Amino acid sequence: MEIQRFDTPLAATEADALVVGIFGDETLSGAAADADRATGGLLARLIERKEITGKKYETVALLAPPGVAAGMILALGLGDRDKYDVGTAERTASAAAKYLAGKPRSRVAYFLDANNSGPLTEAAVAGAAIGCLGQDLYRAEKKRTPFGELLWSGGEPSAIDRGRILGEAVNLTRRLVNEPPHDMYPASFAVQAERVAKECGFEVEIWDQARLEQERCGSLLAVAKGSHREPRLVKLHYRGAAPDRPLLALVGKGVTFDSGGLSLKPSDSMITMKCDMAGAATVLGAMQAIARLKLPVNVVGLMGLVENMTGPAAYKLGDVLTARNGKTIEVHNTDAEGRLVLADVLCVTVEMGAAKIIDLATLTGACVVALGLDVAGLMTNDQAWCDAVAAAAKTAGEPVWQLPMFAEYDEQIQGEIADIKNVGEGRWGGAITAAKFLEQFVDKKPWTHIDIAGPAFLEKPKPWQDGGGSGALVRTLVEVARAFS
Repeated sequence: MEIQRFDTPLAATEADALVVGIFGDETLSGAAADADRATGGLLARLIERKEITGKKYETVALLAPPGVAAGMILALGLGDRDKYDVGTAERTASAAAKYLAGKPRSRVAYFLDANNSGPLTEAAVAGAAIGCLGQDLYRAEKKRTPFGELLWSGGEPSAIDRGRILGEAVNLTRRLVNEPPHDMYPASFAVQAERVAKECGFEVEIWDQARLEQERCGSLLAVAKGSHREPRLVKLHYRGAAPDRPLLALVGKGVTFDSGGLSLKPSDSMITMKCDMAGAATVLGAMQAIARLKLPVNVVGLMGLVENMTGPAAYKLGDVLTARNGKTIEVHNTDAEGRLVLADVLCVTVEMGAAKIIDLATLTGACVVALGLDVAGLMTNDQAWCDAVAAAAKTAGEPVWQLPMFAEYDEQIQGEIADIKNVGEGRWGGAITAAKFLEQFVDKKPWTHIDIAGPAFLEKPKPWQDGGGSGALVRTLVEVARAFS
């Protein structure tokens, strides 16, 4: 979809639809006032009759409105002005795109006066690109169709371009998550990563089964044993700064399908488990955006890719694994597999000389119990680094919340036969004990773990986005990279 800035007056703009933003707590101004004048006071009359309220995400279509060249005005509710932030800018613009993308449209023009600052423009343009796409990758008749051309009134051209890049990165992550597991498995994901690396000009290295065995990645390899699909470890390296500048590491869990292994999930819990590679997809989307934005930073992205299945060689409860750093692990639940995959990948990350590490994973249902479906959990061994990640999430308008990492939780993962075990004591504090397990493999490097089990996959549609992969936290990782030094 082509996205470009334009300066044509609202009334004279020829398009299938004009998106006009309206705040719910003030009189019409800017483009909304222009639309009202052009239509002989139509918007004001509808507001007076409460047909238009300006409530956040409200979309009211005015078909064939008088006085304008376009075929439709879509009045878009922006909520209260004092609560309008980057997150609202993205989601409201996305809500309008979702509404309009319900049928093919060759040209749509956005008039959102509130978005003329750089960050707000970026977010809103990204939202418009995100709202155009659904999860219906294999439907003959699509529910959402991207516009042929998206025109953006006002805003800096560079901010519009950055917004396009961010929207495309989020949509890459969403597409990867939405692919069915028979198409998206470790080797095919690695091919996607190679394609992105080639297009964006950064380095890629892929470890196959033989290399993983050679590199002593015993924890990751154990999870992969139950599947005929061989595992992969993907390493991406973007060099945007001088070689002596610190290295930021982004690490993603890539379980392309999680049956639970011998600790088999029930069907209702398994149906969405193609999304268990969302951490890896988020890292790949962020790496694409970081490279296309040409950020002056050195970043590595690492993705551990496996299927967790129940084949005859599947790893078993009671097995003792040896991770790359030599730690031994008792397996008490084969459905606590993501942390076993990440253990070896984090070891590799440390060996690469990363100054600071973020890992992302759809790791625990416990985090969803604690924080709900919309909020990601943060856990860390370094408060200053966690604060920087949380600040980036706030800048991106993505909700996160920190959970404690008290030393007492370490006791819950101590093993009787081996050094540690892969679950805590019972079901309580499961998100934290999982993070405590991961902490064993970062060698005291500044590290923040982000549990995205809730927001990474929408089981039901939102006003601003269809169900399926959400692309959550891609923009947060980009903001971390922007601020990294």
